[in-house]
Amino acid sequence: MTFQSLGLIVPISKAITKEGYTQPTPIQAEAIPEILKGRDLIGCAQTGTGKTAAFSIPILQLLSEDTENSRQKRAIKCLIVTPTRELAIQIGESISTYGAYTNLKSTVIFGGVNQTSQVKALRNGVDILVATPGRLLDLMNQKIISLRDISIFVLDEADRMLDMGFIHDIKKLLAVLPAKKQSLFFSATMPPPIVKLSAGILKNPVKVEVTPVSSTAETINQSVYFVDKNNKMPLLIEVLGNEKMSSVLVFTRTKHGADKVVKVLKKNNINAEAIHGNKSQNARQRALSNFKDKTTRVLVATDIAARGIDVDNLEYVINFDLPNIPESYVHRIGRTGRAGANGKALSFCDAEEKAYLRDIEKLISLKVDVVDSHPYPLQDMNPVKTPKQVVNKTGDSFKGNRNSSNRRTNKKSEYRRSA
Repeated sequence: MTFQSLGLIVPISKAITKEGYTQPTPIQAEAIPEILKGRDLIGCAQTGTGKTAAFSIPILQLLSEDTENSRQKRAIKCLIVTPTRELAIQIGESISTYGAYTNLKSTVIFGGVNQTSQVKALRNGVDILVATPGRLLDLMNQKIISLRDISIFVLDEADRMLDMGFIHDIKKLLAVLPAKKQSLFFSATMPPPIVKLSAGILKNPVKVEVTPVSSTAETINQSVYFVDKNNKMPLLIEVLGNEKMSSVLVFTRTKHGADKVVKVLKKNNINAEAIHGNKSQNARQRALSNFKDKTTRVLVATDIAARGIDVDNLEYVINFDLPNIPESYVHRIGRTGRAGANGKALSFCDAEEKAYLRDIEKLISLKVDVVDSHPYPLQDMNPVKTPKQVVNKTGDSFKGNRNSSNRRTNKKSEYRRSA
């Protein structure tokens, strides 16, 4: 199958041809025709398989074919909601690229920056709006945004958007969105509880699942290093001693941990920057740009930024801390091995994180290879468990027992800050 066989209009075909696209990925090949039919859809595919193009391209075509577009004042016809600023920007760039030869206008809004330029763009008129929940609801409350003309509604990274962190925001949006609309949910993971929840929003949706839910790309070589917690930093420095690792994305569980790793790496003459929710939007974009152009060798991130980092040919991802939510592992290592390229995912696992590793292996249905030949093998097999600082899903930390209830605490506030 080729993109030409999908019946795309000339302006869109011209744009994707310019980008060098010839054959759609599996998610694109299955989703685009269904969306063009006006169907509600749940799309599940591995990270890096082209989900953004799978919904952006048909949306552009549907809106371009709407003849009323050119006869009336521009109104927001499509709303795309996504959890992070970085992902919103990435989606906005893709829409601009694929829609370069159409007469459609789009803009991106997110929090953490002054709203003046965003409001100006909205008042000039847009057809497609990409937004994070916090800023979207804020501008709606200010009567700057109206959703009454929405005909297409997209939840990107729907598993995160619909879990306990964002469900109240989504319900507020659904209350004001038109009843008659096309709704699209896309994500790399779609746990059964989220599918059940989406059933109350989508109308007779078609499900496009081109790879097993929560699977990882076969092109990613995954390995784990068992190491004592206090030896993780020396091990990271040892691993980064390999000069062939010219661009490395490192994940920590907390924002403080990310900053600490960067500080130690810099002391060891390793060029590194951190990206997380406590950084300003300008600082985050600068760090990401430096990483993309290889000015910065190591980018240290928390899970909140995992889904918005799209770097061409990124070969190495290192989990300095294993995530305590197994789905986060899929999104983390999905930053490498994208679009069929090879990638390597290294994970450092201390004794207390072995339970996280078991959960991850169960989720991905794969036993991760163990690297025994390293200078800092795990010695303390059974560390004494004392009340200590515990980290929840989003990188916030607090005192308390390690239980599922505590891990969910304060999730919403972290996403709000990042959006």
